[in-house]
Amino acid sequence: MRAHTAEAVTTLPGPALIVRGDTQIAVAHGWTATREHDGLIRLTRTSAKAVAEADTTRPDPVTLELFNRRFMGVAEAMGAALERTAHSVNIKERLDFSCALFDTDGGLVANAPHMPVHLGSMGASVRAVQARHASFAPGDAFMLNNPYFGGTHLPDITVVMPVFMDPADSAPSFYVAARGHHADVGGVQPGSMPPFSKTIDEEGVMLDALPMMRKGVFLEAETRAALATGKWPARAPDRNIADLKAQLAACQAGAAAVAQMIESHGPRTVARYMAFVQQNAEASVRRAIEKLTDGEARVPLDGAGEIVVKVTVDAAAREATLDFRGSADQLDTNFNAPSAIVSAAALYVFRTLVDDEIPLNAGCLAPLNILVRDGSMLSPHPPAAVVAGNVETSQHVVDALYAALGVMANGQGTMNNFTFGDEERQYYETICGGSGATARGPGTSAIHTHMTNSRLTDPEILERRFPVRVEHFGIRHGSGGAGKHPGGDGALRRMRFLAPMDAALLSSRRLNVPCGIQGGSPGLPGAQRLIATNGEVRSLTGCFSVRVDAGDIIEIETPGGGGFGVADV
Repeated sequence: MRAHTAEAVTTLPGPALIVRGDTQIAVAHGWTATREHDGLIRLTRTSAKAVAEADTTRPDPVTLELFNRRFMGVAEAMGAALERTAHSVNIKERLDFSCALFDTDGGLVANAPHMPVHLGSMGASVRAVQARHASFAPGDAFMLNNPYFGGTHLPDITVVMPVFMDPADSAPSFYVAARGHHADVGGVQPGSMPPFSKTIDEEGVMLDALPMMRKGVFLEAETRAALATGKWPARAPDRNIADLKAQLAACQAGAAAVAQMIESHGPRTVARYMAFVQQNAEASVRRAIEKLTDGEARVPLDGAGEIVVKVTVDAAAREATLDFRGSADQLDTNFNAPSAIVSAAALYVFRTLVDDEIPLNAGCLAPLNILVRDGSMLSPHPPAAVVAGNVETSQHVVDALYAALGVMANGQGTMNNFTFGDEERQYYETICGGSGATARGPGTSAIHTHMTNSRLTDPEILERRFPVRVEHFGIRHGSGGAGKHPGGDGALRRMRFLAPMDAALLSSRRLNVPCGIQGGSPGLPGAQRLIATNGEVRSLTGCFSVRVDAGDIIEIETPGGGGFGVADV
């Protein structure tokens, strides 16, 4: 390789080295350097990049780990783009969103550590889009929240984007998807989390795999029209549109990241390693199943309903059957959960049993046979209300599985869904509580447990955006169950309203306690109250909807976690 001074360069093919007073520029093979009028050096690729194709007959351990990280990095890049560009507090500050990469069949390849209840169920959304549409074109994207066909509950809108690496291809090379919890999608209650909904139309607008972008053009008029349908349309469509565009930006960031991988390693290598990472996750879960034994558990819900699971382990085949068919019939309340949520809970639980650093992906489900009964609360028929199934029933399914496997006491078993607002402003948050103890150690206090992984909005931002004051937020000491390893404590949150608003809580574990395991004591149930400006205190139920006046306070105590083992005396 010869060295050249910058002044001597007009057009110079690589390989070459350009020496300047302040730096040196290496011109690689396949590139050409051109000196421009202002003295800057422009590098232009003149031949196709050489692709280092790996051996795809079997996974190389080092390459497998690299692709594990690369695929997770794609989802993390998507999440970063969504957080930066989102408009609502719910997505931008609380991080109530999830992003993931899917193969050509809609199988989850990798995700960032976002919301487990989203990630385990998003594959159903991708497959629902595939089923609703016979063909796709580059630049297409779709939005979906139908709980009976790939969704979970209506506030969670999933944007699915098929990605073509070659525009001449007839089928997508892969899919990217971003799901966000929208602060309001209509319904009878501001915030779209009504505690007492009986049918799905009371919970908001349903989007059934509708096109929202065609060949790179955002269909704003059609999207607005969809958000305006039904008896109770979305209250803030401008904010919905802004967040949907942010989800599109996240999907485009994911597509670009995978395109870079394909440019470097070739489409065959990337496709094969999408399969290899799932096969590796499957093998890891099978190894974990070998250590398990049969078990069963019954977890009642407050008011009505019960989760019943029987786990049968086939150690020889390294498979497990999770039989939920004994669970309660479809409910008249909104605690019904679509079957995609059961799969999400199972995926989460069995991924946590694996010690290896693997992405949570569809391979974890391969050794599991999940049985639910059609028409039960875990596989409801339309028009069943389902808004609590995603946030509350999912937590009970997780607790039931851990109890049946004998590995963890009940956590708080709720997300403590608190909403308030009016026709102009809507806010939603989940409140942390105690996690259950295990044989390895105590539970954690004041943490978002299991199927949620969001955070609370910073008080400064919350108080600037809404007429409220956070007067107290701290650990609810003594609420965790006793045991050899005690359960985590819940939280105490007190909020004063500065303007009249509608406030609502959708929660569980107010009547039934979070149970301990192996002789551990239960955690305390949650409690909530309204403190009026005149000092009057009124206890509220775990699901309430009230009108608050300026100066009123809502105080919420969240449950603690159950203890593990008998406490030493």
